[in-house]
Amino acid sequence: MFDAIRFARRLIDIPSPTESEFDVAGFLHDELAALGYVCRRQPVSERRFNVYAAAGRRPRVVINSHIDTVPPWFEASEDEEFLYGRGACDTKGIIAAMIAAGERLRSDGIDDFAYLFVVGEETDSIGAKMANTEFAGIGSEYVVVGEPTESTFARASKGALTCFVRFDGIAGHSAYPERGDSAINKMVAAIAEINATRWGTDDDLGETTVNVGVVRGGEKPNVIPAEAECQMMFRTVTHPDEVQAKLQPIVAKHGGTITVSRGNPPQFMKVPDGAPSRVVAFNTDVPHLSALGKPLLFGPGSILDAHGANEKIAKKDLLDAIETYQKLVVTLLQGGVA
Repeated sequence: MFDAIRFARRLIDIPSPTESEFDVAGFLHDELAALGYVCRRQPVSERRFNVYAAAGRRPRVVINSHIDTVPPWFEASEDEEFLYGRGACDTKGIIAAMIAAGERLRSDGIDDFAYLFVVGEETDSIGAKMANTEFAGIGSEYVVVGEPTESTFARASKGALTCFVRFDGIAGHSAYPERGDSAINKMVAAIAEINATRWGTDDDLGETTVNVGVVRGGEKPNVIPAEAECQMMFRTVTHPDEVQAKLQPIVAKHGGTITVSRGNPPQFMKVPDGAPSRVVAFNTDVPHLSALGKPLLFGPGSILDAHGANEKIAKKDLLDAIETYQKLVVTLLQGGVA
């Protein structure tokens, strides 16, 4: 019998920060092959690959999640209620529940599904993007994406826009500020205006938010800084092009230049008939898997526990999700999605 909690612990105990997923991908490939799935490694780079595992016939449903995590890694532990460790809810506990559900499906004679576990979701979704091209012709109708949605189907998720902004100044001795031009002062002024700006609202999705998560610049406290950079991420309720068009003149006014930008619009997912649903603010691989079928987004655990120093998932929620995934695949194969 497949022990989902034990399997989740084994996954957690293999460190897999983004760009270092090789070991956990190899583990998943070998374990799924041992269970009898037809497995394939899809190269992403020299030391990175996605894992595709087909149960049997044409996979009408693809069951997907990502195998990379944010740093820092910490090993698995558990108490009576929770399983802890990096990736416990984002998303190694989810993967364990998905595989357990697959074992139940196969025991019932259902084999028209496949797994797709990808690298890179936490940064640029490169694994999903490459899989979307590679597996576009497999004939799948639905893609079930696993993320911690508190065991409720997500009907929509906000979009995202990541921007790197550079500011240039003139270096000089800090005792004579009039002889230089501080790039950091420009950046600080720009950030203040960015944080004070309203970036858009939507009746269902809510409000676009922005987080300036990285700032860097300068060399020493006695040198006027000639360079500075900040990196920000918007959670958008409109198309990211609209947000960037609004950001551009603010940045330019303070002497900055957008050097990197990437993003995707809000996403809208399918929900099984009669199932409760919610809107989530976080981004997923959903926008990068469009060739694999109609998307659904569901998983045990809370995004509020992901990326934290005490990441965890309730063991009951993980085990309950096994039945949810099992029934979901059956529902999709029977056409029970509006």
